[in-house]
Amino acid sequence: MNRLLITNIGTLAGIDQGRSCLRGAEMAHLETIHDAWLLIEDGRIKEWGKAPYPDPEGAAIPGGPSSNEISLGAETTVFDAKGGTVLPSFCDSHTHIVYAGSREGEFVDKIQGLSYAEIARRGGGILNSADRLHEMSEDELYEQAMHRVWEIIRKGTGAVEIKSGYGLNTADELKMLRVIRRIKQTAPLCVKSTFLGAHAVGRAYQGRQADYVDLIVNEMIPEVGRQGLADFIDVFCDEGFFTPEETARILEAGATYGMRGKIHGQELADSGGVEVAVRHHALSVDHLESMTDRDVEILLEARSKRQEARGKKQEASGEEQETIPTALPGTSFFLNMPFAPARKIIHAGLPLAIASDYNPGSTPSGDMKFVVSLACIKMRLMPAEAINAATINTAAAMGISHEYGSIGKGKVANLIVTEPIPSVDFLPYAYTSPIIRQVILQGHLIPMTD
Repeated sequence: MNRLLITNIGTLAGIDQGRSCLRGAEMAHLETIHDAWLLIEDGRIKEWGKAPYPDPEGAAIPGGPSSNEISLGAETTVFDAKGGTVLPSFCDSHTHIVYAGSREGEFVDKIQGLSYAEIARRGGGILNSADRLHEMSEDELYEQAMHRVWEIIRKGTGAVEIKSGYGLNTADELKMLRVIRRIKQTAPLCVKSTFLGAHAVGRAYQGRQADYVDLIVNEMIPEVGRQGLADFIDVFCDEGFFTPEETARILEAGATYGMRGKIHGQELADSGGVEVAVRHHALSVDHLESMTDRDVEILLEARSKRQEARGKKQEASGEEQETIPTALPGTSFFLNMPFAPARKIIHAGLPLAIASDYNPGSTPSGDMKFVVSLACIKMRLMPAEAINAATINTAAAMGISHEYGSIGKGKVANLIVTEPIPSVDFLPYAYTSPIIRQVILQGHLIPMTD
């Protein structure tokens, strides 16, 4: 049995509130205790409490209301938090970190005034990445991706969703998904995979979008499903990309292979992405930079119908799986676009998640601490709201909040330990300061340098 005892915790924050995700006003509360200790056993959170913390040399921790005393024994590893804050690690529910090379040339184009859509029309953007990925071997792609994986781990991410979508033909989409599967098998963080063949129309199908959708439905999805390569399926439902009707067809095909939807929607225009996401029970609808008041109403109406169908008792117990609006503030920051209407979403009583959108073109950063800061600075979230949006709610946007995203008994011990800070609010306030001292994944101390 492996045990890790964290002592001298200044603040233990993000304690489980008994919900699969937090909605509306609930998001403003971050459950904390001060002067604490926390015990991890076999990679999962066992117990915590207030100081004085237990002596590992055979002493015992007073048990909880329904447990006996827990004997530590001399084999317990002790980690001294030195007054730092301990939080659940970030969960990043929207990334594209398997890609070939970089696109800094397009960064210069953006500075010179070209829009995201204009760059795409010139053959850049997603098609540029697809061309590069086609030429790269699977091993090279894996090595590049793992460099980014370790980057986000050391910045505090403990669970990540990774999308395909830079293949845009069957062979290259499968290549990407095999790389993601290899990351799942070798990286210490939790990885969820998403098939995003409908990221753009492949270059060989330019001017024949209907034929490309046929390819996705009749060839790509069956093969992805046969090989069990994806947890979710995604579609870029937006102006200039895929229509709501095409999106619906792709989601329905994915559902036959057990892949639940996750939609890119309302980024570039009022594209109907929220409506199609709700109608097809997508786990999340992401971006939302062009979200409308009607979209908020659609989400509220869907929630009301679920409550009527299932009853409030089930909903309160966390059995409800609603479509979670997910904002990507790094995209708005990098592209100088409007930010998703986060305050409107929260004031309506809905849940909100935030994720990085780490990708080579529109958001070349997976720093979730900075995403939390952007949510506060640009979307006017309170620090507690932003932290909840980046932990428990974004875990819910991956369907894993029963095991990740908060500090709860039996949950996977994926944690961040900061340097001593004045309060939890300091985390987004110090928006570039390297205050994460230690990352713990599955109860193991992660090396913070190569």
